[in-house]
Amino acid sequence: MTPTRRPFGLLALAAATVFAFGPADARMVEHAMGTTEVPDDPERVVVLTNEGTEAVLALGVTPVGAVRSWLGDPWYRHIETAMDGVQVVGTEHAPTLEVIAALQPDLILGNRQRQEEVYSQLSAIAPTVLSERLRGDWQVNFALYAEALGRAEEGEEILDAFDARTRAIADALGETLEEEISLVRFLPSSTRIYYKDTFAGIILDQIGLARPPAQDRDEFADEVTRERIPEMEGDRLFYFVYEPGEGDALSVEADWTSEPLWQSLDVVEAGNVHRVDDAVWNTAGGVLAANRMLDDLERIYGIAE
Repeated sequence: MTPTRRPFGLLALAAATVFAFGPADARMVEHAMGTTEVPDDPERVVVLTNEGTEAVLALGVTPVGAVRSWLGDPWYRHIETAMDGVQVVGTEHAPTLEVIAALQPDLILGNRQRQEEVYSQLSAIAPTVLSERLRGDWQVNFALYAEALGRAEEGEEILDAFDARTRAIADALGETLEEEISLVRFLPSSTRIYYKDTFAGIILDQIGLARPPAQDRDEFADEVTRERIPEMEGDRLFYFVYEPGEGDALSVEADWTSEPLWQSLDVVEAGNVHRVDDAVWNTAGGVLAANRMLDDLERIYGIAE
């Protein structure tokens, strides 16, 4: 279920129309909370989601502030060099308004699912643009962030390049696309089966890889008990472990993967189980992670150039 991108052209046209009689250095951007006037070339950007942080970095913008990564100290390993000197402004669920205000941003990017309740406070600090939701919508959100940053053309090129990579992988896989891919996540206090409305699920679907019948659902995920391990069956199984330092997901992983039900899965017996990076396959949720996930698939399937 590939998400529909927000059309760059329509937003650009709307901005041009609104500002035909307005200031030359600002535009109007439509987003989840309405329409907001933003500067043409914002220089001090604060980002309030992990996938948003990846978007602005990919577009060549280093934010002055960003919410802490879900994993890392304070950033994911794959972005920590690019984030040198960036101020932490809390978490996605609890951005620190005082710190954000002190940074004197000229644009704030966030997500309605996370920051709807503080939108008015954020808007009082700086023009604020919120995408609608998270999970698998990173391409839709990326297009909006690119529009807000005044970099719609660059954003479209980046998404086109990603689409081209997924098509190339699909072509290289050929009949292997019929493999049914299972997705599982171990957390400190629970285990989940991930369905199609997830970051990894959307990308697998875009490539055209199949899912097992039990996981072929346009939903997010289920927390499961060990009795549901048979639903993890597939031709190939990818699992990721969320280890934030609170609890012990590694013990959960060890316990579940030593279970007789797990050991008796055909995919386990065939040696087609792959432990992959939680930040890349799930938590970061942005364009940089998406391309790293494609790197993993190319390597695992032996189609890397």
